[in-house]
Amino acid sequence: MKTVICEQPGSLVLIDRPSPEPGIDDVLIRIKRVGVCGTDLHIYTGNQPFLSYPRVMGHELSGIVESAPAGARVAKGDQVYVMPYLACGKCIACRAKKPNCCMNIRVLGVHTDGGLVEQLAVPQEFVFKADGVTLDQAAMIEFLAIGAHAVARADVQPKQRALVVGAGPIGMAALIFAKLRGAEVTVLDGREDRLRFCETLLNADHVVRLDTTGAAADAKQLAELTGNEFFDIVFDATGNVKAMERGLEFVAHGGKYVLISIVSDRISFADPEFHKRETTLLASRNATPDDFETVLKAMRAGLIPTAALNTHTLKLSDLPSEFSKLLDPSAGVIKALVEC
Repeated sequence: MKTVICEQPGSLVLIDRPSPEPGIDDVLIRIKRVGVCGTDLHIYTGNQPFLSYPRVMGHELSGIVESAPAGARVAKGDQVYVMPYLACGKCIACRAKKPNCCMNIRVLGVHTDGGLVEQLAVPQEFVFKADGVTLDQAAMIEFLAIGAHAVARADVQPKQRALVVGAGPIGMAALIFAKLRGAEVTVLDGREDRLRFCETLLNADHVVRLDTTGAAADAKQLAELTGNEFFDIVFDATGNVKAMERGLEFVAHGGKYVLISIVSDRISFADPEFHKRETTLLASRNATPDDFETVLKAMRAGLIPTAALNTHTLKLSDLPSEFSKLLDPSAGVIKALVEC
């Protein structure tokens, strides 16, 4: 079967591998769509902290079941999505129904080979029916679930003021689900095209351009929007240390700061600022089955503009020559889908 593998940073190659032999508990899936994630871009550029090369990328997956164990929730011919966080089911996190942060987690496309293939065998407990949505939509459930999980972690309430810092796909997902909970959402980013997208297609209440001059005009604008009180909840989706450290400044007294992004570094805050706000600091990692179901229900209800989010489509065999183009900001990529 055709397989695209990242041999080392900056190098994708198309190879031929034997089709997988599913284990007794595995579902064999013919992969149809793979979403390209920021994680994949970081793998390609050599900036992913939990990975060793070579690696088959791809964890935003949809496909058609080719075979399944007797008694599984899916059967041959079913359209499915994959929850790519292969949790152990036994550790303290799994026992607490938090498989997203399992101590022994293996994420497809990161810790173990992923879905940029024609066929993939996955343990049955991580494969779910994707009825009522398209294959394209099913491949977008995972990245949207990341945002849904962050919003659930923050327990966003109607009329709360939320700030999303970083208008990439994950930040957009947080925006979508914060809005669905009735929050007033502001987006802060340095790219005008992304801000316009958030405002016109995702119904952001306010957008603010990042000030890179050092004059802090963005902070002044955020203060004006909130009567100098700032935000009940701030979500960071930047993957940038300086941005993550600065974001605390925008949290209201008594507010919450949710770090969705991850960096291979230390982050720090001024303790007096952290304490005087009595800030609740939350990490948000991956997503749970409930988050995936939240996304699926919203998709079925037509509440997510998936057609607008899917800006680019590529063929599996074209990835080695075309993948690097997705890194170019001028390409205007929001979500690229690979057709297998």
